Amino acid sequence: MELRTLRYFVAVAEELHFGRAASRLHMSQPALSRAIKQLESEVGAALFDRSSAGVALTPVGTVLLDEARALLDRADRVRVRVAAAAGAATLTVGILGDSTDPAATRLAGAYRRRHPDVEVRVRETDLTDPTCGLHAGLVDVALTRGPFDGTGLSVKELRADPVGALLRADDPLARREGLKSADLADRRWFRFPAGTDPLWQAYWNGGEPREGPVVRAVQECRQAVLWNGTVGMTLLDHDPGEGLTVVPLVDMPPSRVVAAWHEGDTNPLIHSFVRIAVAAYRE
Repeated sequence: MELRTLRYFVAVAEELHFGRAASRLHMSQPALSRAIKQLESEVGAALFDRSSAGVALTPVGTVLLDEARALLDRADRVRVRVAAAAGAATLTVGILGDSTDPAATRLAGAYRRRHPDVEVRVRETDLTDPTCGLHAGLVDVALTRGPFDGTGLSVKELRADPVGALLRADDPLARREGLKSADLADRRWFRFPAGTDPLWQAYWNGGEPREGPVVRAVQECRQAVLWNGTVGMTLLDHDPGEGLTVVPLVDMPPSRVVAAWHEGDTNPLIHSFVRIAVAAYRE
């Protein structure tokens, strides 16, 4: 069994969908199907039950999934240790500014335990660059939020967080149990500078063009609301600080925490980072 084929198998087993797995692996679905059939021939048993209801692991597939994950993890560790011995074991991580997420803290601890010899360099960016320097080639992997231009990138969702409207505590709308973006249509919103990723800008402006003060950092967003009475979006579970409040926006999709890296990058440090991040954000 080749490690590459085992990676294909793990992707299908985790997605339980050949189309999604093929997209994740950046390959065609027919090529993936052929690789899995060849693996089943080598194993001598079916790994998946395929039916009109979908795809499910067989008992043999379940056993192979556990073994394949362990083998791939071991292979990645070998590559990392060899890189460390050669003095080349560094990873640059881009992080969106003002991140105090406990899951990120768990990720840092777990990654350090797994790769104690790897030097992790952190590049923190403000809200104007959701890829945290990834598109510019400044980082290896980004721990950030979507949506943004994903051209040339692989993106793995880690968690979805509900959002709300950031208001002054004495704002008439602050007493509402929930709001729709239309309730804020006539208000001034804080917004990001011209040239910011349009998908990112549109999401945090509630899907509409807005007028209002330009901000670059989380604290600037809060100060714009506090001093000017403008409004904007923020995470529902974040403490906004004294004088401010957050009211749920019931018609807005959640803010998605993601890991992103360059498409086709085979660096084992990156792939280990993503796997550990998935586990850290599920806790």
